[in-house]
Amino acid sequence: MTASAWFVYIVRCADHTLYTGITTDVERRLAEHNGEGGLGARYTRSRRPVALAYVEPAVSRADAARREAAIKLLDRARKLALCTSFP
Repeated sequence: MTASAWFVYIVRCADHTLYTGITTDVERRLAEHNGEGGLGARYTRSRRPVALAYVEPAVSRADAARREAAIKLLDRARKLALCTSFP
């Protein structure tokens, strides 16, 4: 990952649903979603464990939030296609 202040990420939940969010620390946020050191999102709390499926850097919080909103508008097939581009 590049040196960026913000990241947009997608996690795949245990029930195979996808959750999109933004953060400044992907590893910490993933741990929180999995119940380590924080609650994580309400959505992922009952769908653990989650696994990182996609990450992209953003220049600012505003850019990250805009990209998150754009990803959330995609249908599931397009989100999965985005995830397949992630190593």
